[in-house]
Order: sequence, then structure tokens, then C-alpha cells
Amino acid sequence: MKKTTTAAALGCLISLSALAETTAVNSPAPTTPNVLFIAMDDLNNWIGCMGGHPQTITPNLDRLAKSGVMFSNAHCAAPACNPSRSAIMTGLSPHHSGLYENGQKMREVMPDNTLLSQYFRDHGYWASGSGKILHYFIDAHSWDEYYPKKEDENPFPRTLYPETRPLSLPRGGPWQYVETDWGPLDATEEEYGGDWLVTKYIGEQLGKEHDKPFFLACGIYRPHEPWFVPAKYFEPFPLEEIQLPPGYLENDLDDLPPAGQRMGPNRYFAHIQEQGQWKQGIQGYLASIHFADAMLGRVLDALENGPNKNNTIVVLWSDHGWHLGEKEHWQKYTAWRATTHIPLMVRVPDGISPALPQGTTAGSVCDQPVSLISLYPTLVELAGLPAKADNSGPSLLPLLKDAEADWDHVAITYLSRPGSIGISGTDWRYIHYANGDEELYNVESDPYEWKNLATLPEYAEKLAKFRTRVPAEFAPLVKAKITSLYKIPWVAASEKPVPASKPDGGRFNVHFINRRENPVQLFWMDKEGKPVARGTIEAGKVLAQLTSPGETWQIAAHNGTPLGHFVVRDREAQAVIPAD
Repeated sequence: MKKTTTAAALGCLISLSALAETTAVNSPAPTTPNVLFIAMDDLNNWIGCMGGHPQTITPNLDRLAKSGVMFSNAHCAAPACNPSRSAIMTGLSPHHSGLYENGQKMREVMPDNTLLSQYFRDHGYWASGSGKILHYFIDAHSWDEYYPKKEDENPFPRTLYPETRPLSLPRGGPWQYVETDWGPLDATEEEYGGDWLVTKYIGEQLGKEHDKPFFLACGIYRPHEPWFVPAKYFEPFPLEEIQLPPGYLENDLDDLPPAGQRMGPNRYFAHIQEQGQWKQGIQGYLASIHFADAMLGRVLDALENGPNKNNTIVVLWSDHGWHLGEKEHWQKYTAWRATTHIPLMVRVPDGISPALPQGTTAGSVCDQPVSLISLYPTLVELAGLPAKADNSGPSLLPLLKDAEADWDHVAITYLSRPGSIGISGTDWRYIHYANGDEELYNVESDPYEWKNLATLPEYAEKLAKFRTRVPAEFAPLVKAKITSLYKIPWVAASEKPVPASKPDGGRFNVHFINRRENPVQLFWMDKEGKPVARGTIEAGKVLAQLTSPGETWQIAAHNGTPLGHFVVRDREAQAVIPAD
């Protein structure tokens, strides 16, 4: 491999005979390959080639799978966007980095780590991208070019949404994520924008000849919420024909330990059922997958019809899956297979990779347990670049060479609490919660994890083996800086009454930051709308206050004159009291 890597670097200076020593017989001489790196957001295994839902329509995902290696047992490093994408792009597992939650900031946790795009830039590549690759930011210095422009740090192009929202699902309260909604839009793909504009930019880059090899990242946002897409993508899914998730089982939580029973039911699923919107939600998810697949088709067509077809590695992944009622859960954040099991496909043309000169075998299916944490070292090796010593995961190269190769690895998914994990083996899955609770499933015979075997004595040996796979140490969770938290809108005082508090949800801190030159008074508005004094915030100081979604906090000058108020939303936040 060292000789081939040197040949790629020195080009004409090495002889054909030396190159042949590390090149498969009758294969073209390896060149420096391009990389097309495609992400889909919140896509579970509901695609045709994975059989997750019988009604899904994904011809383009299926054709990509048939052209390379599909990893049928691939799992995310974390069941949330930020830790999953950060792990992929830095090559560091959450238990090494300390980044476990969406609320953390990647560059606060890992200020100096080299992103995958930058690593390729450091080795002579042109790196560009469009759409969501990281968690709602671009990290401008890690790319040569981005669309929208990288300096804005906003990865989303204009996207059409309904004028009046919510469209289908009424808000259940301040605890509910505002984007949990769905419905068809009377618009063309071009009018819709969003992923159409992302794939337009990516297609344009694929249609060009480039002076350098490229690392090109395509972030397709759907099927992330909200599930608004052009109406034509809803039409194949008549509401009266919608089938419930195959993995749903009533009373599925009965055999779970306390930690699992707490993880399962959430207010979203209960609210959706109460509103009679379960099938509508499934319809919106299927329509959004269908739309995302069509956008993928635009990218694949551009590659097939352009000058880079035969020298471009293609990788497609989803950051995590999604529950639509399985385990009484809606959304993500769990260690069950509904959230951890995701699509992963890799295609390497022959003759372009010094590590895999014969390329991948079209139509290969690998059922070994693999993690997205392996993407960084895999692509580095395929491109013939120097290995990056701090990558957490093993390269997938042995499995790209032979889908049935020996593989002494498991895939670990890390929950938001250090010590809580899901471990995926070939036929078994194990869940370990930080409090010591356990679950064990034989997914060969029980793919939906309906029967927890952890308490049965005949599986004690299997449990013991999985326990040895639990990491000995977990990096502590690195809390986000106060100034990086969501900022609650400030509502200046007016003649209108300040709304009463309507607490609805769990408690967390809101950090009140006084930017004025004088102290201010803090009042909690009770359920009758009456102010209750809660202390003074000195000039330039910060006061942390436990509160709940829907509570109102009034700010008054030291003499009692109202200045404005904040209404708490669904998460820990900062509340900035503006300067005089």
C-alpha cells in the first residue's frame, strides 16, 4: 500500500512495474479519487432495499445500493443530529470527545479537531458542499466553497413553507418542537427550493471537470421535520391506505426495565394519537422520503452524465433513524433499532483507489455490524491518504473488499447520558443504561425488539459477552457555554398585559443576562398573571433560574417600572436583557 500511495503522489516518476506490485491484475492504474459524500437527515430503514416499510418509494436509493456495497447492519454513533454528525466529521466517538447532545456546540467541545473535509483539503483536495452536513452550521474554514455561502454559517437555501402554521398538527404546548408538522404544498420542486437548490449546486459541480480531486458533500435535509414537500410526493400515499409501522406493538414496554420504560413513551406520540394524526404523520414521513429520494436521483444522474462518473467514490448515509410510534415513541434519542439502524452505501469504481484497485462489487450486501464512526478512516484509506491516528473507528476496507470478511467489531450508539449505550452485533443487540438497567434482543428472530431477553437466565452468557464491549471510560459531557444556548426573544414592555405562566413540561435552567448599567428585578408571572418577586440581577451579571416551558418572566427596573418579559420555550436557554 505504501508503494501505491507514493505512486499517487509522485505520478509519472514511478515505473509501471512498481505500481503493478500493489495493483490488482488487469485493473487500471489507481488515480486520486474524488469523493461524493451524501447525507440524508432523520432517515431510518424505511427504504426499499432495507424493507423497513412496505409502502416506501425509493428507486434511487435502491439503485445506488445495487451499484456498490450496502451495509444492512449499519448504525449511528448517536441518535441525535449533532453528536452523530460531529462524530462522522471528526472521526471521534462521543465517548472520546464528550459531545453527546444536540444542545452542545461542536467547536466548544472540539475547537481544534480537523473535519473530514479539511483533512482532504490538507492533502490536495478541493472541498465543497451544500446543505446540512454539520448541525446547523457550516464551519467555514473547513471548506473551499459552500452553498449557501460559507461565511453566513447557514447551510440552508431558501425553502417554501406554509404561510400559516401549524398546518396539520396543532401545538400541544410550549414543550412541542415547532417543526413537528406535515402536509402537501402546492408548489413545484424549483418553487419549493430547499433540497432542490442543494442538489442543483451539487449537480453543477459534478458536471464540471476540476483541476484538483474533489471532496463534495451533499446534505439532503428531508426527511427531517417539518414534513412539507410538494403535493406530488404525497399522491402515491392515499391516507386511507397508509399502513402503521411494522415495528409497532401495543404493550411493547411491559418487559422493559425502568430506564427503558422511561425512554419509550413521550408526549409527541400521545399528542399525535389524541389529534388523530398518526396516519397523517406516517404519510408525511413517506412523502418526505420519496422527495428526498428524488433529489438523490438528481445527484446520481448528474454524476452518471458528467465527466466524473468513473473516478468518484460515492458514500451515502443517514445520521440516525426515527420512531413513528414504535416503543410508544415519536422522534429519536433512543438506543433501539428504530433509531440506530440507518442506510449506509459505498460505491468505489475500479481502478481509482490505491487501497481497493478492483473497486467494490456491485450488489454486495454486508450484514456485519458497522458504525458511521468508520467513515472518516475508510475514506482516508480509500483515497490513499495518511491515516489519522485519533480516529475512533476501524476502517471498513476489509468489508468493502469482501462483504463476508471476518469482522471482530460491534457498532456502539451513545445516548445523551454518558454510560448509556446500545451495542449492535451481527444477530444480537444489547442496551446498557447508565443506571445499570439492561435489554437484550435476538434481532435475527425479533427484528423489532419486541422481546427483552435480558432477565432470562439462559442468556446470561450472551449478556456477559456484551458487557465486555461496554467502554471502560466515558468522557464527561461538555456543557455548552451560556452564550451559545438558544436565545429567548425579548418582548419589550407595552400597554398590553404580560401573559400568565402556563408551565407545561420538565424543568431546566434559563440564564438571565443583564446587559443594562443598573440592577433589574426578576418576577415570575403566576398562573393568574400576577408577578412574584424572584430576586435582583446586578448590572452585567447572570442569574440561572429553574423554570419550565410556557412560564413567563418579567423584568422591571430597580424602581419597579416594567421593562419587558420572556416566555420560556422548550429547552435550556439564555435570556438577554438588552442595554438601556
